[in-house]
Amino acid sequence: MAHSEWTRREFFRRSAVIGAAAIGGPTLLSACAGTGDGDTLQSARDSGMIRIGIANEQPYGFADASGKVTGEAPEVARAVFNAMGIRNVQNSVVTFDQLIPALNARQYDVVSAGMFITPERCNAALFSTPDYTALAALLVPRGNPQQVKNFEDLAQKNVKVAVLSGAVEKGYATAAGVSEDNITTLDTQDSMLRSVIDDRVYCAALTDISLKWLVKQNPDAPVEVTESFQPEEDGKPVISAGGFVFRQGDESLRDAFNEQLKKLHDSGEWVRIVEPFGFGEVNLPKPDVTTESLCGA
Repeated sequence: MAHSEWTRREFFRRSAVIGAAAIGGPTLLSACAGTGDGDTLQSARDSGMIRIGIANEQPYGFADASGKVTGEAPEVARAVFNAMGIRNVQNSVVTFDQLIPALNARQYDVVSAGMFITPERCNAALFSTPDYTALAALLVPRGNPQQVKNFEDLAQKNVKVAVLSGAVEKGYATAAGVSEDNITTLDTQDSMLRSVIDDRVYCAALTDISLKWLVKQNPDAPVEVTESFQPEEDGKPVISAGGFVFRQGDESLRDAFNEQLKKLHDSGEWVRIVEPFGFGEVNLPKPDVTTESLCGA
């Protein structure tokens, strides 16, 4: 099977050198790696450098075969910061569920990982305006013998599902009635794929963008992706939109970022940047999809 091994393990191996050069020490989350306590926007403009955090999850933010950090969110971030006059964008990697804690510990300045905007996360950090919207899907064995199409089907048919640690899909599953005993939380997309192939779970739940990319990178895997669907909570459709994340108190940085992000969206340049990663015009947020509404304000 042609199977991609570019998950967190390989990235950490390479980043032992790359990360040390980028943040001045051998450990990505060491205290000496923290950013300063002053105005982050002004500091970034003065130095021409800013640090972003990713979770090494394809296609949102990951290292390619050459070791270069790429993906939808890092490439959009580079374009935005370049427009702001900040041309040196350095990268740190942590597990997805540690992205906001590491941000607040000042290990980097912006989370660039395609993170969905949710009320719980809004209580811990600041979000940009929505960068993109996405639907959910399920990774299932080829032929989908159980014929599951959404989270409600998982509950009704009592099948096991894998979700990504710290991601929103676990909440969608439990809201649909899937029992905790049938939910397996894993750290990487690679682990989710292997769990489905090895029949440890029946399926895996993630965004349609992520799962289609995963199957494209693993064409010989005996799996397929279901039709995209919109999850529901309390009987209402959930709008899933991702954004960039900033520390509370960094409103000036967030606002300057939003200004340039809007220009990318409006000009069509955003679509050009993100198309190589499976995104398109359909993923542009509609005007009524706002950070305030997603945060529950």
